[in-house]
Amino acid sequence: MLKRTLFFGNPYHISTRDLQLNIEDKESGEKKSVPIEDIGFIVFEHPHITFTQSVMQLLAENNTAVIFCDQKFHPSSMLFHLDTHYIQTEKFKHQINASEPLKKQLWQQTIKQKINNQGDLLKKSGKNAEALYYKAKQVKSGDSTNEEAQAARKYWSVLFDGNFTRERFGDAPNPALNYGYAILRAATARALAGSGLLSTLGIHHRNKYNSFCLADDIMEPYRPFVDEIVLNMQQIGLDCSDLGKEEKKELLSVLTVDVLIQEQRSPLMVALSKTSSSLAKCFEGEINKIQYPEFVI
Repeated sequence: MLKRTLFFGNPYHISTRDLQLNIEDKESGEKKSVPIEDIGFIVFEHPHITFTQSVMQLLAENNTAVIFCDQKFHPSSMLFHLDTHYIQTEKFKHQINASEPLKKQLWQQTIKQKINNQGDLLKKSGKNAEALYYKAKQVKSGDSTNEEAQAARKYWSVLFDGNFTRERFGDAPNPALNYGYAILRAATARALAGSGLLSTLGIHHRNKYNSFCLADDIMEPYRPFVDEIVLNMQQIGLDCSDLGKEEKKELLSVLTVDVLIQEQRSPLMVALSKTSSSLAKCFEGEINKIQYPEFVI
């Protein structure tokens, strides 16, 4: 079942009763409720939102990804459930014991699919994608020749018509990309937790200050789906620098866009669960390939 995404940009008080999320608008007094089991993703943006402790407890038990925003209204932290799978210790053991050759093969698959998806987005946008498809074929185990970075330079110059530099704190559309990636990262971490995997232990990313190395790995082939939304935002005249509610609503929609996975159309959030489940099976030796999404073209 496709879970709901909720965005709170106004002051609300939130409580629970009978496994329902009870939402009261502090300004209008309007009340509504949503079954907690239907919620997959929540963004708390307004600084005057209040909630009872039971809200966080039940959302965590439901493996709902809860994002908190900072004073600039940018995603800054996430609620993360520590017990999400009935054989979690067994899953952790397989993940920890994964061999370096296996992790290098999985990273090769990851980067190859990322570059192919970048090429598909260029093709879908009426741009020349041949250089990207060529680069995807050159990816070796562990991406030892760094085809990812070489492909990225070509990709960004073509996608945004040659006058764009991808930077964390750069000009538009960087703010929109950053926001979209933050949402995607949280959704990926949620999916990994649901499959009993530990987001801290990556297959490629290694950073003692990063608690989400595996999420950063696995989200790579999904990034172009955020890029497509940002490209469309630019084309319809939305502000990709100073993000308002309309822009954030568009970026949150990435979780429900249709993708192709295992030759079937699926919402992106559902595809993430299939990807994380396949990764767990790779660690366990059941299969040797991660299931990643493709664009519906």
